[in-house]
Amino acid sequence: MNLRIIVLAKQVPDTRNVGKDAMKADGTVNRAALPAIFNPEDLNALEQALRLKDAHPGSTVTLLTMGPGRAAEIIREGLYRGADGGFLLTDRAFAGADTLATSYALAMAIRKIKDYDLIVCGRQAIDGDTAQVGPQVAEKLRLSQITYAEEIINAENGEITVKRRLERGVETVKAKLPIVVTVNGSAADCRPRNAKYIQKYKHAKTVTEKQDADADYTQLFSIRPYLNLQEWSVADVNADVVQCGLSGSPTKVKKIENVVFQAKESKTLTSADANIEDLMKELITNHTIG
Repeated sequence: MNLRIIVLAKQVPDTRNVGKDAMKADGTVNRAALPAIFNPEDLNALEQALRLKDAHPGSTVTLLTMGPGRAAEIIREGLYRGADGGFLLTDRAFAGADTLATSYALAMAIRKIKDYDLIVCGRQAIDGDTAQVGPQVAEKLRLSQITYAEEIINAENGEITVKRRLERGVETVKAKLPIVVTVNGSAADCRPRNAKYIQKYKHAKTVTEKQDADADYTQLFSIRPYLNLQEWSVADVNADVVQCGLSGSPTKVKKIENVVFQAKESKTLTSADANIEDLMKELITNHTIG
């Protein structure tokens, strides 16, 4: 069975290593102070898609992301790992979108793509932690959904089998295709970049990026069509601009507090056996361990 898989991915600020400059005075994230990375759980989702592609030769994996021009790097990262192509939704009208406006834009883009059997994405993004976009996309497309997936076991005969990791255990479920699946961070890590794919796709660019490209490479884009990354605006996906970006975002942030944790006391230990033994006794006594 040849599967047509769409992976929803997001470029996010790396909030795992937040420093004192990570927040602005108005309480918003200082994105310039944090490196932009591939959202970790979206990488888990990409790996599940690539495993299905490996198991079903002839299947395709396409990335879909929304963001500024630099978010095209997410598509290239997917191509370096084995994806087949991607689409970048980029338009000033998309700026400031909450989960409702984001899922609307993604759903409109998926309708334009038309042909798909499976949509996968990470459970949530580390810059928002809402876990809302995947389910909202499913609702807007009127598709069934499976959340908290840890492994996509198989997809054949129009059905998908998924292992879900829940708070109190694991369950295995089956559902009909097409469907939306959101993937947990407990799923398998994504495979590393493939050197062959890096050489093949390192010059892949969107229309906007081509405008700044070195003249020596401009002929490559006509000779090698796979280097042309699709870039779509609000108009390209026939979206209602009122439902996009800030105007389509009913979420309002009332208050943000920047909390900094500080240690009240500290101890300096050496590697001596006596120090280690005393530390273990203290941790056991106060029930930190044991």
